[in-house]
Amino acid sequence: MKEIKAIIRPNKLPALREILREVPGFPGMTVSKAEGLSSPSRTGPSKHSIKEELTDYTAKTRIEIVAPDELVDAIVDRIVTVANTGHIGDGLVWVTPIDRAVFVYKVMPGAEAVKDYPK
Repeated sequence: MKEIKAIIRPNKLPALREILREVPGFPGMTVSKAEGLSSPSRTGPSKHSIKEELTDYTAKTRIEIVAPDELVDAIVDRIVTVANTGHIGDGLVWVTPIDRAVFVYKVMPGAEAVKDYPK
């Protein structure tokens, strides 16, 4: 099991959502707003005022997906394909191992409250 995280341009989210829904067994995703700033080496040398340094962030969307190992490559490939515009700031995708994930369901008091994520 792996966790896939991605930072993408917000306007790419609708297309990404649609293409990920086509993956058989797609487990779903969490989406949140984020702000980002490219590294100085990628944007070239420049002098910024303190005000620019504190406000010079670009809106981004953060995606988090916990998926079985066999789906990871298909999901990552789709994220990269959809997010790519060929410009700096398109985003970043990374994958980390997950030792255990648990679905938490609403249950009656005294009932089993957790179920391991399918492997």
